[in-house]
Amino acid sequence: MRILAINASYRGDNGHTRFLIDKLFKGAAEQGAECEVVTLSKKNINICKACSVCQRKNHYLKCAFDEKDDVKPIFDKMAGADIIVFATPVYIFGISGLMKIFLDRVYSTGDVTDLRVSKSGLLFHHINHAICSKPVVTIVCCDNLEDETPKNVKSYFKTYSKFMDAPHVGALIRNAGIITGHGKDPEKEKKFPKIYDVYDAYEQAGRELAEYGKITRKTENQANQEIIPIPLFKYIKKIKPLKRKFIDKAQNL
Repeated sequence: MRILAINASYRGDNGHTRFLIDKLFKGAAEQGAECEVVTLSKKNINICKACSVCQRKNHYLKCAFDEKDDVKPIFDKMAGADIIVFATPVYIFGISGLMKIFLDRVYSTGDVTDLRVSKSGLLFHHINHAICSKPVVTIVCCDNLEDETPKNVKSYFKTYSKFMDAPHVGALIRNAGIITGHGKDPEKEKKFPKIYDVYDAYEQAGRELAEYGKITRKTENQANQEIIPIPLFKYIKKIKPLKRKFIDKAQNL
């Protein structure tokens, strides 16, 4: 099993996103998987100019930036992987700019004049299945506690999966990063002991990916659980007056 993670955090290998990838890969490696991380912040990635050079007969399915930046080698790594992990922090309620710029370049790998119907029944066009249709796992992290914060990112990759004929085999959504210290502050973590259950779940998710090619719902739920040590916090946080009390208490931690 070969698992490739695309790390779209601007903090690169020093951010919470990479920390969570490493937890996932720890479990996967224990089951013998080959794991690799591509850190987009370290790569030279040009913005798609919508020039459509890649759609011309004399440059068919070859981006004008091929051989000029690092995107094609990343696509080659994706083609050689069994599972792709798209990992991004939430920036202004969406995927990071790095992830968007990178995924925009997928345009050059498909013939947009060759209309097709996806496996899910959506009208689309020819795609390079070797690059676009590998099973997908998403890791989304944010500091906020609101369920609404990562909503667009979750929806984005669900849509991506449907159009690209890519099975969506796991969604790991981690909030409250700033509260727990982004995995780098043991003193903060001690105040939120459920975070250790979350880390265990990430490692278990990696084992499941390596062994079964997907993350079980049980493990996904454990990884995505609320870590605030307040009973029924998932429901309490929907009540406005109680949110203010929580903020006041959290600021004193």
